Amino acid sequence: MDSKYINGLDNDKKLQNAIKISKDNPSIERIEKNCIDCGMCKNICQQREGIDDICDGKLCVNCGQCIQFCPVGCIVPKSSTEKLKQAKENKKVLVAYTSPAVRVSIGDEFGLEKGEFIQGKLVTSLRKLGFDYVFDVTFAADLTIMEEANELISRIKNNGVLPMFTSCCPSWVKYAEIFYPELLPNLSTCKSPIGMQGEIVKNYFSMKNNLDKKDIFTVAITPCTSKKYEITKDEITGTDLVITASELADIIKNENIDFVNLKDSDFDPLLSEGTGSGMIFGNTGGVMQAALREVNYILTGKKLKNIEFKNISGMDNVKESSININGIEFNIAVVHKMKDALPILEDVKNGKSKYNYIEIMNCQGGCVGGGGQPKLLPSEEINQKQKRIDSLYKRDKQDNLRYAHENPDIIRVYKEYLNNPLSNISNKLLHTKYKDKSDLKEKVKQTS
Repeated sequence: MDSKYINGLDNDKKLQNAIKISKDNPSIERIEKNCIDCGMCKNICQQREGIDDICDGKLCVNCGQCIQFCPVGCIVPKSSTEKLKQAKENKKVLVAYTSPAVRVSIGDEFGLEKGEFIQGKLVTSLRKLGFDYVFDVTFAADLTIMEEANELISRIKNNGVLPMFTSCCPSWVKYAEIFYPELLPNLSTCKSPIGMQGEIVKNYFSMKNNLDKKDIFTVAITPCTSKKYEITKDEITGTDLVITASELADIIKNENIDFVNLKDSDFDPLLSEGTGSGMIFGNTGGVMQAALREVNYILTGKKLKNIEFKNISGMDNVKESSININGIEFNIAVVHKMKDALPILEDVKNGKSKYNYIEIMNCQGGCVGGGGQPKLLPSEEINQKQKRIDSLYKRDKQDNLRYAHENPDIIRVYKEYLNNPLSNISNKLLHTKYKDKSDLKEKVKQTS
C-alpha cells in the first residue's frame, strides 16, 4: 500500500471506493481522516446485505457490518452518550437493560476468554456507571415469545397471512420496508425485545414504583448498531438511548473501572433474568427454538421431551425443518446473513413458499455478530461467533426455567397488567405496524 495512505486518506483525495454515510445516519459514522478508501465497507454491504445501491443513510439498513470489517477502524458506532450525560445532570432515574449477546462478548475487550459468559460483572459495571436500576432484556425476549407464539398460532388457525416472519431484527425489518414492502403483512407485529422492554419499564415498572415515567431515562445495552436506528421510529417509544457493547467497553475503560476484578451482582427484581428461551435469542435459530417450545406447550399443554431443535441451530446460513405439533405441520426456515434470505423472500413474494414460519437475522451468527460487538479478526470470525453461541446455549441448558411462560416476572406482568397475550393492552404496547419505504430507492437514485 502506498505509504501516504498508511495514516489515512490523502487530503487531496476524495472517497472513491468507500460507502457513503450520511451525517444523519443514527447508527454509524466514519472518521474521515482515518479512511484509506480500501472499499472493504462497500464489499461487505454487497456481499452480506445484497445492497448494491449507494449506502447514503437512507438505503443503509444500519447493521454496522462495515464497522466489523473496516481494517483501520474508521467506521464506528455513532455515539450518543452525551444524552446519557445530560440525563445524569437532569437527575433522571437511570435504567439500563442488557441484551443476551452482550454478556458473551464484552469480556473480549478486557482480555477474558472468548465467549465467556460475563453477566455478573456486566451488571456491576453498569451500577458503577451510575444506573439506578439494571434489568435483563431476556425478560422481554420471553415476553416477545409469549406474544409471537400466540400470534403465529392465531394466524394458522384463522387463515392469517403466512408465512409469518420474525420481527426482532431492525435491520431485517428496515430491509423489508425498503426492498420488499409487499411482504410487510407477513412480518410478526411484535416489537423487538428492547421495544417491549422499554414499554414495560415506562408503564408497568413506573406504576409499581410510583415513578413518573417522564423522570425515567432508559438505556438499552445491545450488540446491535441498528437498534440506534430502531428507537428513532415513531412506534418505538420506550427506549431513550442505545449503547452498543463496544461503546460500553470504551466507557468502562474511560471511567477506569477494573472490569476483570469486579464482583458479580444480580439484576434488579421485577424485570430480572429471563428463561433459557429468552437467553438463546442472541444467536441464529434461537428465536425459532424458543417460539417452537412455547407453541408446543400452548397447543399440547405439555413440555417437549427433546427441547432442543438441533437441525435449526448452527452456523449454516440457511436451515430448514418440518415439525408436527398436535397435528399442525410447521414448515420452518432460519436465515442469517441478509443476502442469503433473498431466494426465500422471492419465493414468498411469488406465492411459492413452502414455509409457514421464517426467522431472519441480518448479521451472520445472529445478534452475537452484531455491528456493535467487539470486533473479531476475519480469520477467527466463525470460530469466535460459535463460542459466543455455545456460551448462550450452555446457559440455556443450565437454566431451571426453559420456557417463556415459566418466567415468574412474565406470569406477574400478565396477571397484574397485560391480562394475556394479544390482549388490547398488549397490542397497544407490544405490537407495531410497518411502513412502505420503497420510495427511498427512487429518491436515492434521483439524488445520486
